[in-house]
Formats: sequence, structure tokens, C-alpha cells
Amino acid sequence: MTASDAVQPPAFVDLHSHSTASDGSSTPAEVISAAVAAGLTAIALTDHDSVSGVPEATAAGARLGIRVIAGTELSAHDDAGREVHLLGLHLASLAPLEEALVKLRGVRLARAEEIVRKLNALGVAVRMDKVLEEAQGGALGRPHVARALIAGGFVYNSREAFDRYLGNARPAYVDKARLAVADAIRLVHDADGIAVLAHPGPDGKRERLEWFQRLGLDGVEVRHPSHSAEDETRLRELTTTLGLLPSGGSDWHGAQAGQRVLGCMHVTAEWLARQDDVIASRRRARLSA
Repeated sequence: MTASDAVQPPAFVDLHSHSTASDGSSTPAEVISAAVAAGLTAIALTDHDSVSGVPEATAAGARLGIRVIAGTELSAHDDAGREVHLLGLHLASLAPLEEALVKLRGVRLARAEEIVRKLNALGVAVRMDKVLEEAQGGALGRPHVARALIAGGFVYNSREAFDRYLGNARPAYVDKARLAVADAIRLVHDADGIAVLAHPGPDGKRERLEWFQRLGLDGVEVRHPSHSAEDETRLRELTTTLGLLPSGGSDWHGAQAGQRVLGCMHVTAEWLARQDDVIASRRRARLSA
């Protein structure tokens, strides 16, 4: 048996990760280095409401020999007011999208300021400048407030921060501004990307996916650390039945502990190839129109 006859190991990708451009703890370049160390062949950087880390990640990918997919994760709301996370993958037109995302990050800043005001009224003397230090210029989120609370000695860990103050219905909780799902999908499509419903879990039922599909949804995150085996099986079957693209990833934020380890979901490169085919087909159609 020659070397060329040897069975090649399966190629895995990770299509959901975060960096310091939002609420991750690793820089975009560090995320790419970690992806190489994990043996991945491709990784999508999907920071919350931001594509600002994509250029650094892409440069690192070219240097280290791994494919980087430009992405983002948008927070939207459905007609019932429930929060929906939407991944934009294979983004090509970043400048117009970044302009829209700058406005969303402004809303994030205002939300963080209101959270700090509520904490101060509760006698928790955390300061906004400390929260901004934790964000390091990235899109602000509650995890940055939690890190400032930990650094200030107000709570022991992130779980305590959310359980006591920051979680839904807790005393310092502030609701997000509402971006409609249809508008989030439009932002992704305007950037020449595909829109993927992130970690739908037990809510990922046929009726709900069909409704999102009518709004233009392209795919569903089938594999995610929060999904049960039943969730994954159901979502895999529904993507096939409805003709939606499957996707998956670790939702890695840089922490080494816990179940969200980069590459842990073993997402096959075949799923990425199917996404590539759809993107290529759409771009050929635009050129021939």
C-alpha cells in the first residue's frame, strides 16, 4: 500500500467562533492559531454585530495556511419578541455591512451604560471605563460587564454575575434593542452572504424554520454544544426536508475549559462545501443577469 492509497483523515471545520472583536477572550489572530492547533481546515469568525476582526483573521489564515470564512452573529427578534441569533457566513461586501453594524454597536454601548447605572443604583460600584477596558474596543455585551464585576471583586465568577445581576429578569438586566429577523437576513444577503439560524435548540421545529425560510433563511446550525442529541437529529432531518443548508460550530469564546472547545463539534468539511456551492451559484447568477 502506497502513501497515496492511505485513507485520508476526515477534514473538520468550525463555523462559529468569537474573538476580542466582540466578547471573546482571544484576538482574531489567536483564534486562527487555535484553529490550526485544533487541526481544522477552515474556521468562520462570527463576532457579535461586528466584522472588524475579519481582516486580522484573514491575514493570519493566509500566513498559517487555514481558510477563514468572514462572518458575524446578529441578535434579532421574531414577531413574538423572542431573541433570535443569526449567523452571517461567507460575507463578501464588508464595508456596507460594517456601516450598519456600527449603529448596532452604538446600541450595545447604550445598553451597557444603562446596565452599569442599574448596578450602581444597587450599590455595586462598577465603573463604565472598567467595562470598556474588558471589551478592548470590541462590540459590547453582558459578558464584558460580568468580567468587570469579577475584576472588581463584586462577584466570584461569570455565573454569579448573571445569576445575581445580569441574567433575564435579574435586577440589572436591560433588554436589547429590536432588530427584526427579516432585517437581519437582509443585512447578510446584502453582504453577499448566507443567513444561518444559530443554535435554535428545542425551538427549532418545522413550523418555525419554515417561517424563517419564507423570510430568506438559508441554513440552520445543526451542530452546537448546547444541542441535545434529539435536537441535532431533528434539525439534521429538517434541513434535508426543507432544503436548508446545515452548519455547525463550537461557539468558541476563547475559554479552554468547558464543552465549547474549538473544533469540538467535528463539523464535516462537506457541509462547508455545500455552502460554497450555493454561494458560487448565486454569484454566477448575478454575473449573468
